Amino acid sequence: MNSHHPDKRLLILVGSPRRDGNSAALGAAALRGAQAAGLSAALLFLDDYIQGFLPDLRHAPAPADRYAELFLEHFLPADGVLICTPIYWYGMSAQTKAFFDRSFSHYAGASPEAEQAKARMAGKRLGLAVASEETYPGAALGIVHQVQEYARYTHSDFVGYVHGVGNLRGEVAADPRRPLEAAERLGADFFTLKYSDYRLETPRDRNVWPSPEPALRSTPGVLP
Repeated sequence: MNSHHPDKRLLILVGSPRRDGNSAALGAAALRGAQAAGLSAALLFLDDYIQGFLPDLRHAPAPADRYAELFLEHFLPADGVLICTPIYWYGMSAQTKAFFDRSFSHYAGASPEAEQAKARMAGKRLGLAVASEETYPGAALGIVHQVQEYARYTHSDFVGYVHGVGNLRGEVAADPRRPLEAAERLGADFFTLKYSDYRLETPRDRNVWPSPEPALRSTPGVLP
């Protein structure tokens, strides 16, 4: 697999407390794909950086943990971010939600630092990998919708989504839909996947994909 964007940086964030769990397995698969494609990629566990939730910043400081390092030194410089989370009560894990919530402390207000953070939050490619023990297709839709809305809010592109099913550690590998392979492809193709999100006024071609070679468009049963 070859990437056309070797200079792009992909950040994979795992929001599960289990280092050898199914969310981590999906993230590791995406990392393998990205590295095989020649991308600069890193996988981080949110538990290493986040130890508290967003407080009322008017009356309390942010928790004394490593969130600022995560956000400023890893998230903002990334061109693409893949969020990996288990499904807890049909939503993302508390660690993952805290990642989004805590960002407010860095872009709130009108300071030069806040304006710079907002500018660097925008325009990323975003992806999602979720793990659940239910095969019910709607189990992850709340998380999908939240990432879609985050992408809309930050003028970013939500380019891919993988859902793997498993309960025991690593059981996602037994999912017959092969989510680990899908996650690996997502990592490899993160910056080359076609992305389209039409509006009424969007100019568009009749074809979604490039037309096949003329020789392949011949009449069935007739040799070119």
